[in-house]
Amino acid sequence: MTRFRLGTRGSPLALTQAGMVRDALCAAHGWSPDMVEIVVIRTTGDRVQDRALAEIGGKALWTKELDRALHDGDIDGAVHSMKDVETIRPQTLRIAAMLPRADVRDRLIGAETLADLRPHAVVGTSSPRRRAQMLRLRPDLEIVLIRGNVDTRLGRVASGEMDATLLAAAGLDRLGRDDGHAIPTDVMLPAPAQGAVGVEVLAGSAAGEIVAAIDHSDTRACVLTERALLARLGADCHSPVAALASLAGETLTLRAELIAEDGSCDVAGSIEGTVEDDLGTALAEDLLTRAPASVRRLFAA
Repeated sequence: MTRFRLGTRGSPLALTQAGMVRDALCAAHGWSPDMVEIVVIRTTGDRVQDRALAEIGGKALWTKELDRALHDGDIDGAVHSMKDVETIRPQTLRIAAMLPRADVRDRLIGAETLADLRPHAVVGTSSPRRRAQMLRLRPDLEIVLIRGNVDTRLGRVASGEMDATLLAAAGLDRLGRDDGHAIPTDVMLPAPAQGAVGVEVLAGSAAGEIVAAIDHSDTRACVLTERALLARLGADCHSPVAALASLAGETLTLRAELIAEDGSCDVAGSIEGTVEDDLGTALAEDLLTRAPASVRRLFAA
């Protein structure tokens, strides 16, 4: 066959993740590495670094150019960090595989724990979820916008421009970085789908069967459950929502929380069942029923 073309963003982390997908495909199909071509596609989210995603188009800024390349036949599959993929996707596309999920936690850069941050410390993040969680735990903090790749963010803390930032442990691990201190999930739940890498293809294409060979079913079950919660909430990139599904034997557990933007209040819950149950929808409805008005208004559901 001709080479399988994997589309990806061009950041160091995105390229590392594309390399992981390439290696998995080669192992599954007995290919040599030169059978997979990694195609770098520059996205709007990469070009615009001085504003929050919510202000300039949301998560589609990471995916629309890759979507176009799939539709135009320029690539066979697109590699995504699943937490950056919009909840509602075009019916012409489908996530054909997810790699085994990595560490789901956030890491705090600049201090060992949140309690160790000085009073009124400056913390950089572009995530509404992280902003709300930090303010809930430490209302005194000054939260400022920070975007850019891992080295950019680490550099701004190292230079003293800000006291701390938060980064996904999975991304740091994939880059071989041990910076920061992991925050337990009982202190800060992660973003839905954090730590998961997915591969999207044209629906009905032969590429789907090729990519399906590397799908990790437990990761898929957990991530789809978290995405179902987002869908029922009507959540978008403005929405401070955290969620984590875990699978132990036949039991699937979903935890989630919705938080006011200023951290002043939140609602949390959990639910158990099986992968056949629609736990995401059920928990979303429970949270919306119990959420204070200041939280409920942030969701479109």
